[in-house]
Amino acid sequence: MKDRAGLILWLAAVVGLTLVHDPAWLAVAALLWFLLAGREAPRLAGRALLAVLVFNATVSVGYAALALIRGEFSWLYLIRTNLRVWLITACTFLMAKKVNLFAALSFAPGLMMVLLLAHTQIRVFTRLLEDFRLGLRSRSLRRPTPRVLYGHGAATGSFFLSKAVHDAGEIGLAMQARGLFRDRSR
Repeated sequence: MKDRAGLILWLAAVVGLTLVHDPAWLAVAALLWFLLAGREAPRLAGRALLAVLVFNATVSVGYAALALIRGEFSWLYLIRTNLRVWLITACTFLMAKKVNLFAALSFAPGLMMVLLLAHTQIRVFTRLLEDFRLGLRSRSLRRPTPRVLYGHGAATGSFFLSKAVHDAGEIGLAMQARGLFRDRSR
């Protein structure tokens, strides 16, 4: 029950944060998040910041360029948008840390099946990423240069994309063969 309440609280926080437009209230929400996160707050806050850094930087630079050209630049908008994205991400990291999704979704067998499929795919890709990382390290006599790291990252990403597309097709066919997509109303 605690896990289900945590999931509902997270959903309410995400919806609520999208409805709040005053940076002062977003700052209060950030303070509440820090209180809820407790000792994990610095680590989770850093992870959330790292996760949204590229997205927020891209959106902020794009907005600033367009707004300056039009003469409509607003620091308030920039602060509100960046803080909101960070807060939603931080809440998600906190929920992932504190809530057992399998226990929270135990009431819905269909959702449990989707969660199980997602969880197994995450585990497979995590193991493969670690294998790629160890493979690069074992084949390098010295620390790889940035060019080698970029090439390795591109090859790894290409492999993952190809594998994801292939696996999605195979899983879809397997689920269809077992009657998942059949119209049960007839």
